[in-house]
Amino acid sequence: MTQRDHLNCVHEPFGDAFYFGPERLSERYEKNEQERLKSGFSQSTYQTVLDGIEKEAAEGKRLFVKDMTHYLVPPHGNPAVIAPSVLGIKRGIGTNEAGVNGGEGEGGMAATNGTMKEEEEEVGQNGTKTGHTNGESHQDGPSSTITEPGNPTVLPRSILEKFHFTFLIRHPRSSVPSYYRCTIPPLNKITGFDEFMPSEMGYDELRRVFDYLKDEGLIGPNIARLENGTNQHQEMAGNETNGVVSSDHHATNGVVVENGQKNGFVEEKKKEKEKIDICVIDADDLLDNPPVIIEAYCRSVGLPYDKGMLNWSDPEKQEHARATFAKWKGFHEDALDSDGLRGRNEKPAHLQKKPKTDTELDAEWRLKFGDEAAKIIRETVDRNVQDYEYLKGFALKI
Repeated sequence: MTQRDHLNCVHEPFGDAFYFGPERLSERYEKNEQERLKSGFSQSTYQTVLDGIEKEAAEGKRLFVKDMTHYLVPPHGNPAVIAPSVLGIKRGIGTNEAGVNGGEGEGGMAATNGTMKEEEEEVGQNGTKTGHTNGESHQDGPSSTITEPGNPTVLPRSILEKFHFTFLIRHPRSSVPSYYRCTIPPLNKITGFDEFMPSEMGYDELRRVFDYLKDEGLIGPNIARLENGTNQHQEMAGNETNGVVSSDHHATNGVVVENGQKNGFVEEKKKEKEKIDICVIDADDLLDNPPVIIEAYCRSVGLPYDKGMLNWSDPEKQEHARATFAKWKGFHEDALDSDGLRGRNEKPAHLQKKPKTDTELDAEWRLKFGDEAAKIIRETVDRNVQDYEYLKGFALKI
C-alpha cells in the first residue's frame, strides 16, 4: 500500500464469496441470512470476485492480492468441486429437477457444496465419484460436480496459474490466540465473529494448496533463499529440502498466503511459463529483520525494493490503509495504529522479548481467556504446528 504509484492492492476479496455468497463454503453465517444480506456480499460468487480482481488489474499496475488460502478450500478436509459460477453454470443448466448431489439447497435450488447421499452418488468428470463436495450444504444457487484431480480449491488450475503465489506464515502459538481474541468481547462486537472456529486457522488448507501448486509446477522447483546478503536459489532435490518433505501448496503468479492467507500480483499468463520461486516468509523472521526480508521478497517476485515500503506514517497512506481494511474491521487494528515496521532485533538486548515456554504460554492464556478457552487454544495450536513447521522448512533464511 506504500507503493501505490505502481501497485494496486486488493484486500481479502475471496472472503466475500466464502462467507456470504450463494457459493459460500463457510458455516459461520449459514443460519444468519440477515448478516449475509447486511454484509453487502450476499450475491458475491467466486466469479464476481475474479471479475473485480480483473477490473483492478485493468488499471495497468501490478496487482497485489492479500487473501486467506482457506477461502478457496472447502473446510474440514472435504473434497472440492469447481465453483459453478466460474464454470458459467446457471440455474437450469447442469441441474435437474431432483437436485444436484441428491439434495435441495436454499430457495429450492440444487445444493452445491452439499452432502450427497451414498445411493445418489454421481460420477464426476474425471471418472471419480463426487460424494461429499465442498462440505455441508451451504449454497443457494446452481451446482457443479466438476473436479480436478489433486486440486483442493474451488478454482480451476487455469485460473490459479494466472497468479504468482507467495506465502506468509506465522507460528500457531502466535496466530491462534490472536485470532481467538477477535471472537470474544470486546473485539467481537467490531469483527462480527462471535464464535472461534478452529477450522478457520487454515494451516491444513494452506499446506494442501501449497503442495498442489508445487506438484503442478506452478511454483518451484527453486526456493528463494537469502545467504550472505544475496538471494540464492536452491533447487529441491528429490522430495526433501532442509530435511523437510517438500510438498507445498501452489503459488501461482503472485499471491502471498499467510496461514491460509494469499498475497499476490495478478498477471497475464506467459506463453512460456516462467519459473516462480517457492517464496515463503515467516512472520517472526520478518519482524526480526524487516529490511532484509522485504528486500529478498521483492527480488524473488521481481519488484524494486524501496525502504519506504517499511514506513506508512504519511497521513494519506494511513487514510488509504484504513479505507482498504474497513471491510474486515477489528482484525487489523494493531497494524493500522502503527506507522511503520521496525525490526525487533534493533531494540536493545534488555528490551527484546525472550521466547516463552509452553507452560508459560498456557498460563498466560488461562489468565487472559480462562481455563476452557486456554484448553481450546492449546489444542488448536498443537493441531496446526506440524503443518506450520513443514512450511517453515521452505522459508527464506537469514
